[in-house]
Amino acid sequence: MTPEQRVTDNIEQLLEILPARVRRPLAEHAQLEELLEIVMDLGRPVEARFPQHFDALTPDACTSEDLKYVTSRVGEFDRDNRAGIERTLHRISGIRNRRGEVVGLTCRVGRAVYGTIDIIRDLVETGRNILFLGRPGVGKTTRLREVARVLGDELDKRVIVVDTNNEIAGDGDIPHPGIGRARRMQVPNNRQQHDVMIEAVENHMPEVIVIDEIGTEAETAAARTIAERGVQLVGTAHGNDLENLLSNPTLMDLVGGVHAVTLGDEEARRRGTQKTVLERKAPPTFDTVIEIEDKDRLAIHHDTALCVDRLLRGEAASVEARWREPDYSVHKTTRPVRLTGSALGRGATEKAQLPLGIEEEGTRLSAGRIYPYGVSRRKVEKALQDMGSPAVVTRNAEEADLILALENRLRTEGPVGRRDAQVLTVRSNTQTQIKAALSDLATATEAAREGYALQEAREAVERVVATGEPEELLPQNSYLRRLQHELAAQHHLESRSVGREPRRRVKVMRG
Repeated sequence: MTPEQRVTDNIEQLLEILPARVRRPLAEHAQLEELLEIVMDLGRPVEARFPQHFDALTPDACTSEDLKYVTSRVGEFDRDNRAGIERTLHRISGIRNRRGEVVGLTCRVGRAVYGTIDIIRDLVETGRNILFLGRPGVGKTTRLREVARVLGDELDKRVIVVDTNNEIAGDGDIPHPGIGRARRMQVPNNRQQHDVMIEAVENHMPEVIVIDEIGTEAETAAARTIAERGVQLVGTAHGNDLENLLSNPTLMDLVGGVHAVTLGDEEARRRGTQKTVLERKAPPTFDTVIEIEDKDRLAIHHDTALCVDRLLRGEAASVEARWREPDYSVHKTTRPVRLTGSALGRGATEKAQLPLGIEEEGTRLSAGRIYPYGVSRRKVEKALQDMGSPAVVTRNAEEADLILALENRLRTEGPVGRRDAQVLTVRSNTQTQIKAALSDLATATEAAREGYALQEAREAVERVVATGEPEELLPQNSYLRRLQHELAAQHHLESRSVGREPRRRVKVMRG
């Protein structure tokens, strides 16, 4: 059972800056505790916005006097047209006309929520670099604030918060108590955030740096520099999930970066891939990536490097899902994840890496359409029949998942078909070479699948030994399940197969 969360919102100080005709109905509102923001636009009724609905607070339109009343009671607006209320987390953002006059205000409620990281406290305490991802408003900054407080107050770490827009520690020179004993360095403007990050390391000897919204190449480079100096880094970045990050050329270095590698003929055949593939370029800056799906549900990539490597190879990677129930109990499970390949292009899509005639979770893989390019259609069909493969030969190159090409034809006339289609070459148009090439591809991908199944089992064994909690693996065929059972037995753990075909899978547990 996790402790109940406690919320501090200083809502009274926000109400004080509002005109009386706005303040009164808002103070009496039944859902004041759920208020997200107050929107004041010149010539329109003032609105209170809640998670599921908007409510009008005034029967008539907002006036310029209403706007001046608010702006005169808050701090100075910075270059981003933002202001705040000292020692609170509330943020007032302005909309200006072409003459620079304020014609609209968004008064956003800032809340410090204590207890938001209990669901991931075990990860924070490891000292690993952690990156939070998630859509705007999902609670990334709220968690960063709580991470800073817990590391500083409860674990006695030297923590520095790099606070670009005073989002984490509030407005004014004295930081909000929500960050505890952590120190706060303010950033004059967004363009200087990377300089302040490096200054924090060089001048103040922190053990932990907390940074919100890494968004530029300079900030990405600064984050890598901090990590390489042995300082724990906890931050957020633009993007909803790991795939968003991998498709962002500015931020992909946070998870190791991606570059194209050309393989030799033998290696490409062994892997069952094209000769040009995408691979991780460097060690990731952040060891762990946490996707915040909503305030009580997370998806955790514990080993960023391993996860990125698998995704780029077109394999499924395991992600741990954690969620909190209304009674504050925390639950965990694992689930597979793959790249859709929409952003990474050639060599990165799921279809480009799929084996021929191999089953995955009880269904036939869709990579079963082969386009013969300079080779005999009849010979390809005969080879597939001999192999017992469900793949079919197509006459349309654009719908093909695999282009089986004669090497000379490909060299002289160039590629055909979709950019994400896998290309397999043969030197001559003979039955023997065609069958050998297709057989090698199927064998290589089957070997890769066996390696993944065993690696997944090894990771599950480690978690069972560490936590005592049982782990269910992904569905596999009977041969791979037997290998997983044997691996569990080697570590003196019990295992059994559960579920029905085609979803039958191994469950690993303590004896």
